[in-house]
Order: sequence, then C-alpha cells, then structure tokens
Amino acid sequence: MQAPRFVRPPTEEERQALAAGLRSADAFTLRRCQIVLASARGEQAQAIAGSLGCSDQTVRHALRAFDARGVAALREGSSRPHTVHVAFDTDGAERLRALLHRSPREFGHPTSVWTLELAADTAFAEGLTATRVSDETVRATLARQGIRWRRAKGWITSPDPAYAPKKPAATG
Repeated sequence: MQAPRFVRPPTEEERQALAAGLRSADAFTLRRCQIVLASARGEQAQAIAGSLGCSDQTVRHALRAFDARGVAALREGSSRPHTVHVAFDTDGAERLRALLHRSPREFGHPTSVWTLELAADTAFAEGLTATRVSDETVRATLARQGIRWRRAKGWITSPDPAYAPKKPAATG
C-alpha cells in the first residue's frame, strides 16, 4: 500500500488564490481548490474523493499538479495533444492523391466510387501507411493538399427503363 499523499503547504498568496477559487464559477477551478485545501487540512486522497464524488486518482493528479505548478494548476489547460503524428508523409500524401485518381476496381473492390473508408483500407493495403488509418485521417490529409472531399452521388444510374438509350444523346 502506498503512503498517503498530501499537498505541500501552500504559501499565503496561494491560500488567497485558493480561497478566491472557492467562489469561482468555473467547476474545474472550484474542484481543484476544494481538493488542495482539503489535502492541506490533512485529509487523505480517498477521503477527499469520497466527499467530492470523484476518483482518488483525480485527487492525486490535482495534488501533483499543484505541487509542480502552484496556482497555475487551478486553471484547466488545453486538451489538445502536444504533438501530432502525421499518418501520411509528403510522399505518402501524393501517392494517396494518385491512388484516388484510379478506379477502386483496379484494387479489387466491387465498386467504381471511392469512399473515405475504402481509401483508408486501400492505402493501408498498398503500404502507404503503417497502420489502418481512419477515414477522417484520409479527409484531413487531402484537405492539407487543398482537396475538398465530396461524397459520390447516390443517383449515378437512373431507374428509367429507357436510361441506357437516352444517356448517349444527353451527354454527347
């Protein structure tokens, strides 16, 4: 069993910021202030979690953050990832673009219309990516190249029985 974790003693300025945070309209700030003040009173993480209705891991995260960053830990940070791993490098993106200019039937698919999911499957099968990527990754890769993805029309053929004879006359 781990030894109980307590927050370091807050300075007078930090105590004032914690007291002000108890009146905050932001739920994240309020919760963090409650956690830090309870720990400063000597309450253990499990007891704090029980009284606030959160997990004891949440309490430990808050205490570590306050120890490391002080009052800056009372404000919620960005949830954006620090690094973004690009699935398609520059060459891979060009190869994806070239792949989409070919028919899906050339790759053994029973359709002649590309979908983002089908493009992701084919890109993985052709070795453009190391793992199977999502259709959103394919869309974002094309967007970086200035290509806007538009879905194929659902009415490629007509239910009209005379469609085939009329088509050459209409399209020239």
